[in-house]
Amino acid sequence: MLAGAIGVVAGVLLALTLVLVRSLAKGSRDLGGEVERATSRTLHIAGLAAAELRGGETPDSARAARHLRTLLGAQAVAVLLGGDGDAEVATDGTIAGLETSARRIAEQVRSTGRRQVFPRRGSRDGTPGEAVGAPMIVDGEVRGVLVAFAETVRGPLVRATGEVAEWCATQIVLTELEASRAGLAEAELRALRAQISPHFIYNSLAAIASFITTDPERARTLVLDFADFTRYSFRQEGEFTTLAQELVGIRHYLELERARFGDRLDVRLRIAPETLSTVIPFLSVQPLVENAVRHGLEPLAEGGRIVIAADDEVTHTEISVEDDGAGMDPEQVRQALSGPLLTTHVGLRNVDTRLRRVYGPGGGLTVETNIGAGTMIRMRIPKSQPLHETDAP
Repeated sequence: MLAGAIGVVAGVLLALTLVLVRSLAKGSRDLGGEVERATSRTLHIAGLAAAELRGGETPDSARAARHLRTLLGAQAVAVLLGGDGDAEVATDGTIAGLETSARRIAEQVRSTGRRQVFPRRGSRDGTPGEAVGAPMIVDGEVRGVLVAFAETVRGPLVRATGEVAEWCATQIVLTELEASRAGLAEAELRALRAQISPHFIYNSLAAIASFITTDPERARTLVLDFADFTRYSFRQEGEFTTLAQELVGIRHYLELERARFGDRLDVRLRIAPETLSTVIPFLSVQPLVENAVRHGLEPLAEGGRIVIAADDEVTHTEISVEDDGAGMDPEQVRQALSGPLLTTHVGLRNVDTRLRRVYGPGGGLTVETNIGAGTMIRMRIPKSQPLHETDAP
């Protein structure tokens, strides 16, 4: 859906650019220079308007109206965001009674859902007496109205107002998609945090308690590890972090597990230094390590080894977590990742879903396992990241 919306933006913006370029270049022999200047100017103004329209819950409609008036070349513009008569009117341009006229026009446009031209009312003294109103339609619903005023409304302004209104509707879609994506990411992180096993917490506290009298210094260190691990797991700085920061959280987690497993837990790191700055989804590696401990080593009396590796592959960083433990049924893993939601391996499902959401259908986990053969889980993180704000604690 997001890719389709972006395609609409590109198409509408291209059409708008061509309309303005033709009007600006008309009559000029030096079409190349004029076209370049017109295109650059149009894209710049469109970018400014988009930034105001996509201002989250409080878009700056007044500043958007100023940029849209420049795009359209109208004498005045009104932007009404919202699907009812109580929508706020943001205007740019000096016209007596502009807000009243804009509301009247918007009401008629909403009632029909179509672009309309409103002929002159009043004197022909050079003041803008005509207008064109165009709906911003999202999923068949009028979500706003764009009104352009001029002394005389002609065909090019009518077409351009309709195209700009469609472009504004696309900005509304993108804003809602971004809000939805952010909400989904937060829900996924909450679900993952909920998987922090009460059993793990109980065992950690029991291990800490066992050292209080025999080794107070170790108990103190473990308390700090527990505090640091929970602080990292429940941080609020965003849905991305660096591999280096994730490894710090993993170290605190493993120290707590070592207090319980003792020599049964052998952990090896093989991390290429140049991969430490790789930006990864928050809590994407730690659940893989936890999976190796719980499903790989814990069932075995002798425990086993976990190898955490990160290799630089030019365009990607490959991160893997491998254990030589009990292994898993491949069909059960397949069901956990792509079948009906199960109560087992929820952490793997969560990480796989988040990776695919960020990096596309081919960006999920690769799992190699079998009963009694251990487990290898890999992810490939592109160094060229999507357009996200990168957060590190």
